[in-house]
Amino acid sequence: MRIKHLTVCGFGPYKAEQTVDFEGFRDDGLFLISGKTGAGKSSILDAICYALYGSIPRFETTQQKLRSDYCDVDDPTFVELEFAVNGTDYRVRRTPEYARPKARGDGTTLQKPTAELYRRVDGDWEGVAARPVDVGNELDQILGLSKDQFLQVILLAQNRFQEFLLARNDDRQAVLRSLFGTRRFEQMEEALIERRKSVEAELGFARQKLAQHAVHAASLLPGQEHEPEAPDLAWFTAALAGLRHELDAASESAGLADAAVTAAEIVHQSLADRRKLQQRRDGAAARLRELETEQPDVDADRVTLATALRAAAVWPHVLARQEAQADRDEAASVEVAAREAYRPFEPANVAAITGAALKSSIDRTTKTLGGLESVLADELQLPALAVEIRALQSSFDECDAAVTDAAERIQALPGRIEDVGVRLAHAQARAGGEADISDVVKRLTDARTAAKQAEALAPRHDAALRAETRASGDYAAAAARIHELMQRRLAGHAGELAAGLLEGEPCAVCGSPDHPAPARPSGNPVTGDDIERARVAADACKATMDSAHSEARTLGTQLAEARTLAGEKTFRQLDDELDAAKATLEDARAAGREVTTLADEQARLRGELSTAQTGLEKLRADRDAAAAEHAARQSARSAIEQRIANHLAGHDTVSDHVRHLLQHLDAANALADAITESRAQAKTLAAAVVGLAAQLREFDFDDEVAVRAARLEAGDVTALEARIRAHEQAVGTARFTLAEPELTGLPATPIDLAESQDALGDARDRRDQALAAQGSLAERHTQLTAVVRSARAQLTESAGLHEAYAHLRQLAGVVQGNEPNTKRMRLETYVLAAQLEEIVAAANTRLRMMTSGRYLLEHDDSVQYRNTRSGLGLSILDQHTGRARPTHSLSGGETFLASLALALGLAEVVTNQAGGITLDTLFIDEGFGSLDSDTLEIAMGTLDSLRAGGRTIGLISHVDAMKEQIPAKLRITVTDQGWSEIEPAYELA
Repeated sequence: MRIKHLTVCGFGPYKAEQTVDFEGFRDDGLFLISGKTGAGKSSILDAICYALYGSIPRFETTQQKLRSDYCDVDDPTFVELEFAVNGTDYRVRRTPEYARPKARGDGTTLQKPTAELYRRVDGDWEGVAARPVDVGNELDQILGLSKDQFLQVILLAQNRFQEFLLARNDDRQAVLRSLFGTRRFEQMEEALIERRKSVEAELGFARQKLAQHAVHAASLLPGQEHEPEAPDLAWFTAALAGLRHELDAASESAGLADAAVTAAEIVHQSLADRRKLQQRRDGAAARLRELETEQPDVDADRVTLATALRAAAVWPHVLARQEAQADRDEAASVEVAAREAYRPFEPANVAAITGAALKSSIDRTTKTLGGLESVLADELQLPALAVEIRALQSSFDECDAAVTDAAERIQALPGRIEDVGVRLAHAQARAGGEADISDVVKRLTDARTAAKQAEALAPRHDAALRAETRASGDYAAAAARIHELMQRRLAGHAGELAAGLLEGEPCAVCGSPDHPAPARPSGNPVTGDDIERARVAADACKATMDSAHSEARTLGTQLAEARTLAGEKTFRQLDDELDAAKATLEDARAAGREVTTLADEQARLRGELSTAQTGLEKLRADRDAAAAEHAARQSARSAIEQRIANHLAGHDTVSDHVRHLLQHLDAANALADAITESRAQAKTLAAAVVGLAAQLREFDFDDEVAVRAARLEAGDVTALEARIRAHEQAVGTARFTLAEPELTGLPATPIDLAESQDALGDARDRRDQALAAQGSLAERHTQLTAVVRSARAQLTESAGLHEAYAHLRQLAGVVQGNEPNTKRMRLETYVLAAQLEEIVAAANTRLRMMTSGRYLLEHDDSVQYRNTRSGLGLSILDQHTGRARPTHSLSGGETFLASLALALGLAEVVTNQAGGITLDTLFIDEGFGSLDSDTLEIAMGTLDSLRAGGRTIGLISHVDAMKEQIPAKLRITVTDQGWSEIEPAYELA
């Protein structure tokens, strides 16, 4: 993989668009990215990582704020990277999430992240994917490296490659798992453990279920209080056989007890039957004696019943005569009342009037009524006609008033419309300045916020300037300290060389084995470590100074911007101006609302005028129509009143005349009907009297009184008949019973059943006890049979689980690093340990050269402290001592060299594991400051060997010696405005 071109804009410290052509460093192979602390050197690597993976490693645990703080609202933000993999060029472009101005209106909206991926085909860029998720999936296939792998083999961020050397066993395992994708071995281990747990659970369930069967079986066995601790099939079988034996004995006892009950029942039933015959005989004799005493009363009932039957034959004729008499009396009474009711119409001869005379009067009255029907109808119309006339008068009055009112409104409306128009124009003039006043309010609001911010920034800026002054003094003192130590080191260097001379050994300077006058050390000697510690302290002071300078410059810029935006006015001045502007704005908005109200009022009045003018003519037409209809209705009422007057015949109204005639007609009809009914009822009464006399003679009764005395109600007759019949039947039944053959020869004394009853009860009790015992044993035998069957099936089913569990338990223990695994190495760790051995072998190839063969990395798979997991340990073999020691015991420079060698070895192995991707570009960020000059030369030589195969290596460092040794540079500068810029081409020293 080769990184070719990078373009960033609005990203990190870079405001304007910046382009890096990494191909320009291809001939040199090694280039240095230089610049002040905080200028944005690491941001170049951040941009590369973001373009490929959509995230930045140093922001993984915090919110990723990628858009430059120097960007204006309209400035774009993007990262575009061109790279090549296996001879194919690709271009990826990403924009992060940030706030941008709204397309319409004020304010901002959230710009969603975007991503685009292109492939160069025949010299042209061809689109591959255009969504972040699709671009990520495509890049995973193209790169063949995860982000962690990329950061380990291509982009070595600040101190990340040292983490792997100094990591604990578990942390190193997490890194290797991510790099080599060994999660499947952990999943295999988890699956094996889950299988072991599953089989263990099945065995436990089987044991629990077998124990439950044993408890159940023990509860079914008589006299068995506890089940055995380890029940087997033989115990279940023996228990079932014992219960079967007890059941057979109980069945035999129940059969004998049942036979004894049958014999006792036969004896008792025979005695009970004879006792019942005795009771039947004695009962029949007593009943016969009772019936004989009732015989005289029964004979008297027979006589009474015969007399009542004769009276029943005559009684209907008595009732007929009584009804005819009542009807005749009622008809006569009705006739007298009808004649009295007719008296007002014929007072002279009402007592002697006949039916024929009544018929003639009825005909005359009916004819007169027929002639009055139409006149009566006209009279009935008069009230409704009067209502119509009054309504028409009211309608006319209303229409006339409406015409007057409409005319008055039409005259008044033009003046009201003109008045509303004048008010509307005035309100429009007030509302017209709302937009300008709103802009003023917004500007004053922003200025007020800026003034408040300026008040808060001023003391912070002063404090930052004081901190910058202190940091600058500290850095100057630290630099002077380095100069002093270096002067002392040079002055005492001869003494230091002399201290290492041995008698007879050649001098390293002149080569002579004689040392006549070796120099002596002066004062306390200064070592390289002293100078290095002073350099570290100076670097820290410089970093503090740069940070303070950056903080002061940033606060100064923010303070100036705030004061400019505030117009050099104070917060209180702007507050007063804002209040006045807001009041003016509120008045303009109120005028705008008044414009809407007045415009609606003007439109309503104009519509009202148009409607009034249209409706005036209709109101006038309605008024004239009501007047004409009123006159017609009055004329019709006068004609009807004249006709009624001609038919009153002395009555106040035609209705009174008709009512009088109807009363006359009703009275005449009622009297005629009463005369006819009275004559008919007299004839019926005479016939009933003749018929009753004949019936009295026939049935030998003197008069109606004798018939009434002898007569009985139907219920009484039925009761007499039933009593006589029941007596006769009871006598016959008693005599028949006493004559039965089986009742003869019985003893006179009642038979005693107590003894046989007691014997039968005892036999039944013994039989019930035997049957209950048999039933209980049978139910237990049935349940025990089912329990034994289930236990047998359970034992058969779980027989193979024990062997499987033993194998799974041992295998799971081995892959988990437990006994019998003496290395305490898990399966995944074992696989990763093999990869780590390859990494160590590749790393030692370079570490041997960088340390002149003194140090070698060793893979340590021994059991760790307190029996913790092992397999991924690292140690350093020191060839001077021949012993291995922990990696934490290395010095800072040695740690850097070992970490660099390990990182390069890791890169080589991961590259091979990733499918043979060539690594044509490599970046290393910082870490060289911990090396002395000699070690730095060795490290530079190692890195120089990497570019021999055509690689391009970019280094980030503040070490001056590296600036001198590396001619190709990429320089990052900071502008006066605070943002950074990348020079358009590399610079040769």
